Amino acid sequence: MQSENLETNTIHAGKMRDSQHGALSTPIYQTSTFVFDNVQQGANRFLGEEEGFIYGRLGNPTIRELEQKMAVLEGADDAAAFGSGMGAISATLLANLNKGDHLISSAALYGCTFALLNHKFRDLGIEVSFVDMEDLAAVKDAIQENTKLIYLETPVNPNLVVFDIKAIAAIAEESQLLTIVDNTFMSPVLQQPIALGADIVIHSATKFLNGHGDVVAGIACGGADQIQNIKLTTLKDMGAVMSPNDAWLIIRGLKTLHLRVERHCQNAQSVAEFLDKHSEIKEVYYPGLTSHQGYQFIGSQMKSGGGVIAFELEGDFDFAVEFMNALQMCVIAVSLGDAETLIQHPASMTHSPYTDEERREAGITDTLVRIAVGLEHVDDIIADIEMALSTAKTRMQSKDQSKANDEGALDLDGLCTYSEKV
Repeated sequence: MQSENLETNTIHAGKMRDSQHGALSTPIYQTSTFVFDNVQQGANRFLGEEEGFIYGRLGNPTIRELEQKMAVLEGADDAAAFGSGMGAISATLLANLNKGDHLISSAALYGCTFALLNHKFRDLGIEVSFVDMEDLAAVKDAIQENTKLIYLETPVNPNLVVFDIKAIAAIAEESQLLTIVDNTFMSPVLQQPIALGADIVIHSATKFLNGHGDVVAGIACGGADQIQNIKLTTLKDMGAVMSPNDAWLIIRGLKTLHLRVERHCQNAQSVAEFLDKHSEIKEVYYPGLTSHQGYQFIGSQMKSGGGVIAFELEGDFDFAVEFMNALQMCVIAVSLGDAETLIQHPASMTHSPYTDEERREAGITDTLVRIAVGLEHVDDIIADIEMALSTAKTRMQSKDQSKANDEGALDLDGLCTYSEKV
């Protein structure tokens, strides 16, 4: 069943009817291979002349239901499931790039994506230009004769800069380039890049799609030919496949996706507004705030600011450490989209593959903190943050006082020693 309403599609789209036993919940086909009725049937399936499953790396009924559901949710023809978000990113890019090709991306990206593009792709002879994608002229100027695609995250991980998908996709189309968008931070509930002109949409299904912190997985959605190309090349031959059990967990998580995302957004908006007024916060990066450059896209490109916030602390690295270590309910962990509120330090964690200079160029400072706001009562989230900020300030003042006392004591000792000599 397919509806015009996302809330219905998260539950019913792509769902297979269990004709054998009538199970309401999708069965988990926990098998590595599939039995053929005869040799001819096996041959026909390998030749693509007959539909059916062959081997777990090439497809599985549970995984196929998830793929069909995600295709509907993103407005795509088809989808491919992977064993991780990075599996989806690397397989999708490598299926569309060869030695000597060139791609354009933004300077700020998820750390492992940046490492893949900036290090491994260069080793493979694939050129990469990192540009400020807010500057559409810079995107146009970066296009070369060998450019094949434009890759972007929006909002960007970790500092939540928002790019104009429609405008960038139009630039790509003019030059017959692919536009590939990582939609992990928004989910199809808040943003559907294909409707804005993108060709392929990627998700770390680990995050909002699953929503319960018990799966590592990825999804790519796009045109039928594009997805078929990925499945028959880089997915099949590199083997970053999803397990049937993980597919089942994501299918289960998707049933409440719209409800969870709504609460994530409500909580994040309140937390962002609290942080924006706090004296210990230098700057808040959240598209739901009118001061953020991404606010202009709410209502046209994205439905709300999302569930992730980044902010700069007043102080230094040590203050950031004290603040995070003082938290009691918010959990220090990388990831997002879970029921729990997760907080992390990009410079030393998710974006550690960047050099210091690369981090500066991407706007990732030592005092930048990213918080993935969870589903707890928002008053409890804010209270925990407020307590940790206060505790960190007190600890830093105590350290400064101790340092001053130690320096004073050293000076006094020096004076005494001089007096004795005199």
